[in-house]
Amino acid sequence: FEGEIRNDMLKPDGTPRKLLDVSKIKQLGWVYNIKLEDGISDTYEWYVH
Repeated sequence: FEGEIRNDMLKPDGTPRKLLDVSKIKQLGWVYNIKLEDGISDTYEWYVH
């Protein structure tokens, strides 16, 4: 890449805030069985290979 990246701080960054609601899936009785750290690690390992 040759050039310059410029950010216009007067314009929004285009990433609206996202909020997740897990109440519906909890009502259905679902529970996670993978620890967050393990999931992140597994995903990283999958991605780099």
